[in-house]
Amino acid sequence: MTGQPVPVIIDCDTGVDDALALLFAVRHPGLDLRAVTCVAGNTDVDGVVRNTLTVLEQAGAPDIPVARGAARPLIEPARSAKHVHGADGMGDLGLPDPARTPADVDAVTLLHREILASPRPVTLIPTAPLTNIALLLRTHPEVTRNIERIVFMGGAVATGNATPVAEFNVWHDPEAAAVLLTAGVPITMYGLDVFTQVVVDGPDVHRLRASSDPGTRLAGELLAHRPTAVGEDPEAEEAGGLGDAGAVCAVADPQGITTRRLPVEVSLAPGPSRGQTIVDLRPRHGESEIHEGSREQALVDVALAVDAERYVKLYLETVARP
Repeated sequence: MTGQPVPVIIDCDTGVDDALALLFAVRHPGLDLRAVTCVAGNTDVDGVVRNTLTVLEQAGAPDIPVARGAARPLIEPARSAKHVHGADGMGDLGLPDPARTPADVDAVTLLHREILASPRPVTLIPTAPLTNIALLLRTHPEVTRNIERIVFMGGAVATGNATPVAEFNVWHDPEAAAVLLTAGVPITMYGLDVFTQVVVDGPDVHRLRASSDPGTRLAGELLAHRPTAVGEDPEAEEAGGLGDAGAVCAVADPQGITTRRLPVEVSLAPGPSRGQTIVDLRPRHGESEIHEGSREQALVDVALAVDAERYVKLYLETVARP
């Protein structure tokens, strides 16, 4: 990446892999992290705020404003992923409470302020349920004039994780995801299809964990976190997926993903398909459109492939920066 750093704002539910994303964003010279907003998802929103402030502190980040956002989805109750991210949302690593404090405004107010104040259009990177983003777009639609692109971690073309077809962030607040698709700005979907492919191997994780730098070491500890299988040595080191951090890599190095501009919609109906991102890969209309007419659908740059080795190398080089 050349020229001026890209101004970015991350909206997150920190979370192990959201923390990995923050560590990367703080240390990549091509990114200017202007603010972080927090939403309920992997853990409760107050835990997300605490975790976010801790990560920024451990990374030695400048005084980046952090704001508390929505405590629950627009319609559904909050449903955490503590079984994946630990009781504290951060792998139960026993990290100290942060000395930093959040901003004295809510997430939507901070998003509105920082987007319009940026001298260059901002790239929004939501790595969480999209509740804050939906509230922003409905409350302050004028912000879109200073948004370059939204690169969100969410959705899936093929297999889900929250359900057989729905990815967690979209499933957690499907209505908010549907609002995002109406934003009227370019959107990139970094979904599970590429999310699962970018994995740091065991020796590199071990090297990060041995670092004397707190932020680099934290990246290694987070990568090493995962539920231990029955009968497995709990001390065994394992490879770790970058997860949400891959979406931030895609902003720093967009050439690392292969995308196609495709119609996408979110299933909002009750039942087993709720929260599914329906991505239309067909080369031409089918009988449904022929007989019933076509419906307007958002066109999204959907990530279908990723150069995993490239992003792992980029991540390791970046988080090792003091």
